[in-house]
Amino acid sequence: MSTPSILILAGDGIGPEAMEEVKKIMAWFDDNRGLKFDISEDLVGGAAYDAHGTPLTDETMAKAQDVDAVLLGAVGGPAYDDLDFSVKPERGLLRLRKEMDLFANLRPAQCFDALADFSSLKKELVSGLDIMIVRELTSGSYFGEPRGIFEENGERVGVNTQRYTESEIDRVARSAFELARKRDNRLCSVEKANVMESGILWREVVTKIGAEDYPDVELSHMYADNCAMQLVRTPKQFDVIVTDNLFGDILSDCAAMLTGSLGMLPSASLGVPMANGMPKAMYEPVHGSAPDIAGQGKANPSATILSFAMALRYSYGQGAEADRLEAAVEKVLADGTRTADLMQVGDGTPASTSEMGDAIIAALTASL
Repeated sequence: MSTPSILILAGDGIGPEAMEEVKKIMAWFDDNRGLKFDISEDLVGGAAYDAHGTPLTDETMAKAQDVDAVLLGAVGGPAYDDLDFSVKPERGLLRLRKEMDLFANLRPAQCFDALADFSSLKKELVSGLDIMIVRELTSGSYFGEPRGIFEENGERVGVNTQRYTESEIDRVARSAFELARKRDNRLCSVEKANVMESGILWREVVTKIGAEDYPDVELSHMYADNCAMQLVRTPKQFDVIVTDNLFGDILSDCAAMLTGSLGMLPSASLGVPMANGMPKAMYEPVHGSAPDIAGQGKANPSATILSFAMALRYSYGQGAEADRLEAAVEKVLADGTRTADLMQVGDGTPASTSEMGDAIIAALTASL
């Protein structure tokens, strides 16, 4: 059996610092659990533009297609704001998603008990929160044609097209139904069927799949604007939410802040099964590149580490080891170790990026 492969694209800003901690954790799993990875590294985003004049080279794209999983740090920053749209750092990320056909974006919003006070909502509303949002990632208004800025009747018009086929809805819905079966058997499908034809089709397709193939899963439907309100009203009413690209982008960020810190939130983008039966996949933290603190040892590596935990679960079939890593992060938080983003006034000296990584490794060792 070949060694599982992973391509690390650390990217920009705090991405490389956080990724160093993940590499230490990979080494721990090699030394202590016999999990060896064939690791390769390359550039993406602003770092790739600086080196090659493009946010993602064809060679790097080919590497991403050839590995079991991609682990990405973060892309972008003010230094690249004035670049042409076609070569902005984010175009590298979008190309990876599109060409790898990563159609299902999994965004967990889990509130660790130790961080419940950091949420802007009352503690009793978020303590124990565990939501999974499944966002369609390769179609909808971000990719639909026609798109662009055009001249019409003497003025400029900005156009984006919301477009979905039955098959695009079908495959992301099935991913969400399967996830719901592994959790609490509840799925809420979110669209705007009251005002959008794409929403009508979305609801029809999801309803048909649920009735024919997943009658054991409790399916509900909700308009996107109401879902946003319900997420900040009573978030624990949800288990798995499935929605389109645009609404998923908005709602997953809303759900992320219920947990108190973007620095704790991972994500997975999954595609079609490969020859080994596992999906093509890319894993990345939800947070951005935070160039204002880059290189200062202030970054929280937890979201990138938890993204690797998702890789263990979904790409490498190592669910028990994923549980082990997630439990180590939770223990470190419960013991009071905090990076600067998790500190409150009077809490003392924050842990550095490397100290947080070392604390998680110590907790992993204690779990043996």
